Amino acid sequence: MDLDVFVATHQTEWHRLEVLSSRRRLDGEEADELVTLYQRATSHLAQVQAAAPDPTLEGRLTTLVARARSAVTGSRQASWRDVGRYYAVSFPAALYRSRRWWIPIAVLSILGSALIAWWLVAHPEARTTLATPDQLRELTRPGGQYETYYTDRPASSFAAQVWTNNAWVAAECLVFGVFLGLPVLWVLLTNVLNLGVGIGLMAAAGRLDLFLGLLLPHGLLELTAVFVAAGLGLRLGWTVVAPGPRLRRTAIAEEGRATIGMAIGLATVLFVSGILEAFVTPSGLPTWARISIGVVAELLFLLYALVLGRRAAATGASGDVAESDRAELAPVAA
Repeated sequence: MDLDVFVATHQTEWHRLEVLSSRRRLDGEEADELVTLYQRATSHLAQVQAAAPDPTLEGRLTTLVARARSAVTGSRQASWRDVGRYYAVSFPAALYRSRRWWIPIAVLSILGSALIAWWLVAHPEARTTLATPDQLRELTRPGGQYETYYTDRPASSFAAQVWTNNAWVAAECLVFGVFLGLPVLWVLLTNVLNLGVGIGLMAAAGRLDLFLGLLLPHGLLELTAVFVAAGLGLRLGWTVVAPGPRLRRTAIAEEGRATIGMAIGLATVLFVSGILEAFVTPSGLPTWARISIGVVAELLFLLYALVLGRRAAATGASGDVAESDRAELAPVAA
């Protein structure tokens, strides 16, 4: 294909389409012309992509087609119905579809933390490599840093701080997935080490029951959200490596939209976890009551992800934006 000849041949049509797309009102004849020119421009874009890829021309035609599509279909305002559909369909469907990633990650991470904790308990010399004996006593003693961490700040500001920190960790996992998922592994390793060291040091000090009583009320839901974010990030990274039958750019776009869209849902989950951490964990409730609240919150999330998510996924939902809101994909040569 000679691009210069192709552009010269269709330049007038494209200009006319641009003019019609920018008008607020069209009569019947102009509306029919807009639809016809839009269909032709879509075909032209497909021809360029298949026969003579040119970034400049592709960008121009893609912008023109997108603008014309908006003019043809009309704009749509977001509504509360979209919010309801997100939490009732899109988010649980994405959780369910990614379960083969985040559930194994959760199991392996917990086992890794348990192994680190066991090593620290069984090998006193390993504990001394982490801190001096005085520092270790300050961490684990009654009223020490592990215990006062949850009570030395006002609950409301502590909840905001915890939510911001955890939401940032989850966002890192989601965004870093595009880098083949490698940075996600580092985030996971950091969490596994921190959890394993905390359990190991408190167990060695004979205060594991207190530590679990402080960790489990909020930690079950919090860690699950981080595992989900890591699973989604790794799945996105794997899509870059193995896109399957889709074009790589199409696969990355679809999975990337679904992954980034999960950030809102995970932020909500972490908000609940932050509330538990600020108001339930340091409360005067008996340990069994605090742990029970954490277990109930975790079970509700799992039911939401695996039961409601399965039903939503069965309808074809994937966590991606609605089909009517996606950019139109033109056919290309294999």
